[in-house]
Amino acid sequence: MTHDTPAPLFGPVLEGRVALVTGGDSGIGAACAKALAAAGARIAITYLEDEHGARETAKAIGAPETCLVLHSDVRDEAAVDACFDRIEAEIGTVDILVNSAGINTYGIAVAELTLAKWENMLRTDLTGTFLVNRRFVKSFRAANKPKGAIINISSVHAEVVRAGSAAYASAKAGLRGFSETLAIEVAGDGITVNTIAPGMILTPMNQSAKDWWVVKTAKSAFIPLNRPGQPEEVANVAVFLASPAGDYFTASTLTIDGGLSKMLALGA
Repeated sequence: MTHDTPAPLFGPVLEGRVALVTGGDSGIGAACAKALAAAGARIAITYLEDEHGARETAKAIGAPETCLVLHSDVRDEAAVDACFDRIEAEIGTVDILVNSAGINTYGIAVAELTLAKWENMLRTDLTGTFLVNRRFVKSFRAANKPKGAIINISSVHAEVVRAGSAAYASAKAGLRGFSETLAIEVAGDGITVNTIAPGMILTPMNQSAKDWWVVKTAKSAFIPLNRPGQPEEVANVAVFLASPAGDYFTASTLTIDGGLSKMLALGA
């Protein structure tokens, strides 16, 4: 069975809002930026290395009128602050944040995992989230905006571990605890904080499944819906959480994995 790329599900429910998508140069981040723009938000996206991918995302949205492209590193506190300063100067205070910047698992067992790789994973996937979320909250409070939404992209591997992924699983599990704690702290400010936990999504992080039918078929056999997800399906969840329909969701994780994470008893 084939599954076409889903169309955006929402009308202009985000008009007048300003959204920042970190890691908007490819995959889930790029799809989220496009979906948020289609729902009416003004968009800023960041990239670390793939400027071409970021420009392609912006082109699809309609830059430069509706999408600001910024080079930034979520691991760097000064870079994060500079990014927000420029967004605020050019398109306004951010009231929707999709934190998608991150790196994938190394596939290295703990005994062989170097301290440098361990620290880089946590610095990128966890500390980066902290730095971006913290600045969002500070700017939002200073602007006295009425409503905000933080959406942090996690993974099913925050809950379901696999060999060779200790650093990745630790970062994503930490991200979930961080997000739930922050949600409680900022609820009185009108900010909701949620995480989305994707399973197998056809992004560059699953390039082999995109390139090779046999890989995609083999991996899909473990998914009850018998297919990988599309980045646009994750993006529709992000728009839902940012929209009025998601106003009563906070401190929650929305898992989007076709049922994959429930297949724990295989071989039992």
